[in-house]
Amino acid sequence: MSDHGTEAARTSEAGSDPESTVPLGAGPHVSGPGAPPGAECAARRDQAVRAAVEQGLVGPATPIVGLLDITGIRASAAALHAAFDAVTPDGTSVLHAFAVKACPLVPVLRLLRDADIGAEVASPGELAIARAAGVPPTHTVLDSPAKTPAELREALALGIAVNADNPQELARIDAMIQSAHSRSPIGLRVNPQIGGGSIDALSTATATSKFGVGLRDEGAREWIVQAYLDRPWLTRLHAHSGSQGMPLELMVRGVAATYELAEEINERTGRRQIDTIDIGGGLPVNFGSDDESPTHAQYARRLKSRVPGLLDGRYDLVTEFGRSLLAKHGTILARVEYAKSAGARPIAVTHAGVQVATRTVYAPASWPLRIAAYDAKGRPKSGPPVGQDIAGPACFAGDLLAENRPLPLLEQGDYAAALDTGAYYFAHHYSYNSLARPGIYGFSPRADEVRFAAVREPQTPDEIVAEAGGGIARDALRGL
Repeated sequence: MSDHGTEAARTSEAGSDPESTVPLGAGPHVSGPGAPPGAECAARRDQAVRAAVEQGLVGPATPIVGLLDITGIRASAAALHAAFDAVTPDGTSVLHAFAVKACPLVPVLRLLRDADIGAEVASPGELAIARAAGVPPTHTVLDSPAKTPAELREALALGIAVNADNPQELARIDAMIQSAHSRSPIGLRVNPQIGGGSIDALSTATATSKFGVGLRDEGAREWIVQAYLDRPWLTRLHAHSGSQGMPLELMVRGVAATYELAEEINERTGRRQIDTIDIGGGLPVNFGSDDESPTHAQYARRLKSRVPGLLDGRYDLVTEFGRSLLAKHGTILARVEYAKSAGARPIAVTHAGVQVATRTVYAPASWPLRIAAYDAKGRPKSGPPVGQDIAGPACFAGDLLAENRPLPLLEQGDYAAALDTGAYYFAHHYSYNSLARPGIYGFSPRADEVRFAAVREPQTPDEIVAEAGGGIARDALRGL
């Protein structure tokens, strides 16, 4: 929440594709006074990779590790606050609720909480993680298309904001509101149906999206208005039209449609019944370079230009950014276990594959990752670019982080780093081959020293066995 009151198609602010001109390999890094933020981030990453190798955080016994740039995360949180502070008048309540699905790690949520960022949750597990991180109910928003009665009762009892997804869910809330005194702000999620982006699976505002009430469906708009007329306690309106691969213009169009609906409802009720608009998140991330584009400030300014009434103080605001806050600040570092070749193409066999980059492995055209090459001492590797495959450890041929990628030739004992993996890549662990979840460590460079702190310890074989039912009695199935 700001001082006012406390989501790979690589899309730029104008909806273009910066990766069409930016190679996916990592180039030389420029740092120091006057260097752009992306260069500073890259320099911190290089420093952290070398320190991780020197300090034994990664090596033969621990061949894969996740790294999070704490300095970068703090800077992104501050920039988000500043972006909306700059376009709203003093006194406007702006709650920035981090989409927990992007990085469901308690220490990360604590870090964001300390930066005055709340939590947007979509399951009992995410709510439990947010509560464990100390995020207060007043800074928590519950969104999900499949909330159970128990989930709704818990949220209402805690005073957590709830966005109903559909008429049946709203009917459930009706009954609960009548039998309980809740301080929860209640809203309705609508789907502006303004179209999808370049990644179909992530597009939430298409004509047939599973989320919310379709605003352009026959009779839907009048039903929505009447729902508010019948429920004076329904005081919020929610829409989430952004995602990776979505041009900013479409995102803004979705927000504008939501704002116009709020204005219509308030006019029909004759009062400011809707006092808060939740514009969701989904700001796309540039996966083609270290540059952050588009920025939250660019998005906020475009909203100010196109939907000025939204930001003139008449409405409180909620945002639900996830990927755009953390993606640039994460790195997966994997040791090259073997360097081989097949069909005259070099192959670096590493310990990072489908288990940590599921989307990239199964949908490489939509989710390409930049790969940086480091030598056995953790120093950026130099040399002529050679097309090579960066392979993971899983037992199927498609387990590749990159195919025929031009990089300095990786050799046994070197390291391959998958960049821009701070969001979702630490959340989407895929237990193929019972591969362990890697440890994740936050880092902060100070002069010539890099300090690390555990965010999540590496998963042990005993924990894998326990998750696989190892604690179930031996004769449990025999007794059936």
